[in-house]
Amino acid sequence: MGKYLVIISGPTASGKTGLGIRLANEFNTVILSSDSRQFFREMEIGTAKPDQEELAQAKHYFIDSLSIKDEYSLGDYEKDALELLDELYNDHDIVIMVGGSGMYVKAVTEGLDHFPDVPNKIKEKYISLMENEGIEVLQNLLKEKDPNYYDDVDIQNGHRLIRALSVIE
Repeated sequence: MGKYLVIISGPTASGKTGLGIRLANEFNTVILSSDSRQFFREMEIGTAKPDQEELAQAKHYFIDSLSIKDEYSLGDYEKDALELLDELYNDHDIVIMVGGSGMYVKAVTEGLDHFPDVPNKIKEKYISLMENEGIEVLQNLLKEKDPNYYDDVDIQNGHRLIRALSVIE
């Protein structure tokens, strides 16, 4: 038999946890959370984390595993989840992934584009530019340097503009 990752994804409070637990029990396997907010112990409101009774019904990974003070990126999750899957597949033919964060599912199933490390000096330049001259300057720079990404990105998200311009540079 091959190794399978069964993915249950959808909006908050749509019954994903219950279905995941039923499948985990049916196939005698475990659950990986792919919900970016459920990773953090301090985030309770609006996350619909499994409660203690649900957690006791099937082994869960990536629930309350981090503090909001920890730096943890989508790339970190991709690496950690793939390494964990390699381990879990030693004992399980099927693993269940449950969550509502589509980018986290995509990171595991399709991989991420890997970007170069950007020196802080470059990032700080664009942060300073936004703080001193406004987000419009970054929007105009991005439109000039990468019009395709400009058309796709949320141009009101300063963090994404800073990241894009830093990677381009």
